[in-house]
Parts: sequence; structure tokens; C-alpha cells
Amino acid sequence: MIFVGCLLLVAATLVSGHPTWSGDLSVEKSERRCGWFSNPTPSNASLYDRDGEWIVSVQGGHQADGDWPDFGPKQWIETNVHYGYGCACLDLQVNKSTHKVIAIESSKVRPLSVCRNDRKLKRWGFK
Repeated sequence: MIFVGCLLLVAATLVSGHPTWSGDLSVEKSERRCGWFSNPTPSNASLYDRDGEWIVSVQGGHQADGDWPDFGPKQWIETNVHYGYGCACLDLQVNKSTHKVIAIESSKVRPLSVCRNDRKLKRWGFK
């Protein structure tokens, strides 16, 4: 009985591992997504692209692995002290069913005009 209990404990530990483990079928291979990177308040961030909102970070909750884009002052629109948004492309691992970013592998800041001129991004209301 003790042996069976130990096996169950080991199995439960393996199943509850890291979300990018191959057992999570909804995590895809790395892909590039471009759009508005929004950080409106501490620890809250999302990428808004033509397919929707991709959640990068939620204060007190989900946090994607990897570094956020590093925006310069001319590439960042402040909306709340130093919080705000900018235009970027990110190489990501995402969970397509939850729209959560699992990992940011790399990022590239783009001029604001690129996102402003993309008709599919206008629906998000960033200017």
C-alpha cells in the first residue's frame, strides 16, 4: 500500500510539471507575433496582434518566462506615469487555447508608425 501511494505521488508530481512540457498539447512551437505591447500597470502586460490579446503577465498570477521588449523614450507612449504601450515583434511560445504567453524567446521594438499603419491593429484603439 505504501508503494502504491509513492507511485501515485510521483505520477502526480510529473503531471503537474512545467506548462511547456510536451504533455501540454496546446503549447505550440515558437512563433513570431507583432503588435501593440501594453504594460498599463505594474506586472500587467499583453501583446495585442491581429489574432487577439496574448497575456504576458498578470499581477499576482501568470508570468511568462523571458524578457519584455526594451522600449526607448520615442518608442513608448506613457499612459500611467511610466506605464504605457509600444510596438514590437516577439518570438513566443504560446498556449493558443488560453491566449497566454508561456515564454518570450526574443523581442524587437518597432517604430510606433508600423503598428499605427496596420489596419488589423486599429481595432485595439492604441494611437
